[in-house]
Amino acid sequence: MTNKKLQPSQSKGKTFIGLVVSDKMQNTIVVAMDHQFLHPKYRKTVTRTKKIYADNNLKAKVGDTVKVRETRPLSKLKRFITLEIVKN
Repeated sequence: MTNKKLQPSQSKGKTFIGLVVSDKMQNTIVVAMDHQFLHPKYRKTVTRTKKIYADNNLKAKVGDTVKVRETRPLSKLKRFITLEIVKN
């Protein structure tokens, strides 16, 4: 059995890109992810927003676009870690 360490981009878990909307907690940011879909009856584009809590190991600020990945539960609400800051 090999004991190979995986890079963050090679680890398990889905990755998402979202906008940081809050950084007031210690080591935690709130990331808003938008999801657009076509309404089945009215054929209009509808936008839904999902907020997630992520570990802020890269010191991201409000307004930054970040890439986050699923991980094991870190606290009661945190299930994501920050991989990179895509845009400041």
